[in-house]
Amino acid sequence: MADFFNTPGGIAIIILAQVLAVVAFVMISLLFLVYGDRKIWAAVQMRRGPNVVGAYGLLQSVADALKYVVKEVVIPAGADRTVFILAPLTSFVLAMIAWAVIPFNDGWVLSDINVAILYVFAVSSLEVYGVIMGGWASNSKYPFLGSLRSAAQMISYEVSIGLIIIGVIISTGSMNFGHIVEAQDGRFGFFSWYWLPHFPMVFLFFISALAETNRPPFDLPEAESELVAGYQVEYSATPFLLFMAGEYIAIFLMCALTTLLFFGGWLSPIPGLPDGVLWMVAKMAFFFFLFAMVKAITPRYRYDQLMRLGWKVFLPFSLAWVVFVAFAAKFDWFWGAFARWSVGG
Repeated sequence: MADFFNTPGGIAIIILAQVLAVVAFVMISLLFLVYGDRKIWAAVQMRRGPNVVGAYGLLQSVADALKYVVKEVVIPAGADRTVFILAPLTSFVLAMIAWAVIPFNDGWVLSDINVAILYVFAVSSLEVYGVIMGGWASNSKYPFLGSLRSAAQMISYEVSIGLIIIGVIISTGSMNFGHIVEAQDGRFGFFSWYWLPHFPMVFLFFISALAETNRPPFDLPEAESELVAGYQVEYSATPFLLFMAGEYIAIFLMCALTTLLFFGGWLSPIPGLPDGVLWMVAKMAFFFFLFAMVKAITPRYRYDQLMRLGWKVFLPFSLAWVVFVAFAAKFDWFWGAFARWSVGG
């Protein structure tokens, strides 16, 4: 049996099982993320939220998903049918394949490549095409305007996210997520992680992640009061479900990136406690809680305020930070906090 798994067929089966395990984890997490998002929002507004379907309403997300699946898919008469269907599939598939390089523990990763950050950045940059395709294929002014606003917003904040990540790459000397986590493994536990030397960038990354994933207060592409749900206005049933699932999967990916880049990944915050996948999942859940709280308590930005924040505040600040980190790493300032060259070379 062991010899079989060393053959091409056996290796293919192992890879398929690993892919299915990651997909199952992400999709099951998606159900609880939607449930948690609604429960947190309800708690802030002093109401119960989902509480009927299943114990404590835990099966409400499953019921909603089944409702979308069995509903009729309505395609507008003037729409481009092929692109109309491909748009939500593109958003969903691109959100899923980004997880191929996300490690959950030491060695627990589908593809342990040395350019993992470039891979994630490239895939996330392509997600804007799903939004543009959905708005254009609907053959309606409101979805088209919503898709254009979304494209401008996502591209604007991708620039800031990229520059923030460059600072982490300079400190580590590697674009591999495993190496980035290893570089944060110090004798001071929680205080050895990158959140401390890169403290200002943690906030910029979190806010940019909100804008990149169209989350409140930056959910302008789907602002009901302005654009009638934006690029999604003509979508219903399963295509709409795919758009929504892709959005939540992208949010969960941003939680994973925040954990890996700044908060030690699967490392324990207390020296002496064992590291492991539970720390990784717990940190991701905590950052999703922050995403949900921002949605519940923060008023929506105007579009001009959003673009001004991205181009006139975040871009210069993140660019200046890259220059600062480069000098700090080169001249070994702050006791080597910005130059952990022992990992990644």
